[in-house]
Amino acid sequence: MKEKSYAKVNIFLKIKSSRNEYHEIVSRFVKVNNLYDEIFFEKKACTTFELYGNFSCSLKDNTIYKAYVLLKDKFNVVETFFQTHCVKVEKNIPEYSGLGGGSSNVAVFMLMINQICKLNLSKDELAKIGVKIGADVPFFIYEFNSANVSGIGEIVEEFNDELLNIEIFTPNVQCSTKKIFKLFRTKFYKEILAKDEEFLLKLSSKDIIKKYDKKYLNDLYSPAVEEYKELEKYADDNLFFSGSGSSFFRIIN
Repeated sequence: MKEKSYAKVNIFLKIKSSRNEYHEIVSRFVKVNNLYDEIFFEKKACTTFELYGNFSCSLKDNTIYKAYVLLKDKFNVVETFFQTHCVKVEKNIPEYSGLGGGSSNVAVFMLMINQICKLNLSKDELAKIGVKIGADVPFFIYEFNSANVSGIGEIVEEFNDELLNIEIFTPNVQCSTKKIFKLFRTKFYKEILAKDEEFLLKLSSKDIIKKYDKKYLNDLYSPAVEEYKELEKYADDNLFFSGSGSSFFRIIN
């Protein structure tokens, strides 16, 4: 069994409010159709859960492993399945890039397990499990091409938008989301006004890109550039910043 695990970009990413240690966001997520990892289940006798791929983290810190633990604790069939199968991931989405690779991987893994092990979980149920692992996971669970995402990532509403041709540029910089949010809170904190939120959520992605610059569209851009000076050389007006970086993107007409 093999499935594609697509990247995403944030057309805009605005902070709406704070919720304890979390930030509530307002964002437009768009799937990148030309950039994806591939996830395989292969037959193999395993005494423990086996995951292969070019990951920089340990097994226990990997999002796929975390999903496995949550699902096997609920469904015995999941643990049984991985006694006879291993997981392989061919990585193409850069890590620490704001493209959601880890969240996409875990979402696709959960969708695959739901199907092959016949767990019969709805996408809403999968999303509730997924958000415990990562805030971006529900978007990938729903498999929308474009969606307005809010809350801490758990509110995902499909947005009827044209399919975009997106070009990605990823500097050789590993951005720490934790560091960038910390700097945002201490130096750049602001909340989007309700009227601006309403306006952005209704605009097409192309119209948003035409109307605004990257600094306005992504509240994490300024703290990211201050934390990682190397990003300044990507200050081209036609490039936009995704998530907490380090990737930039542009729309190809």
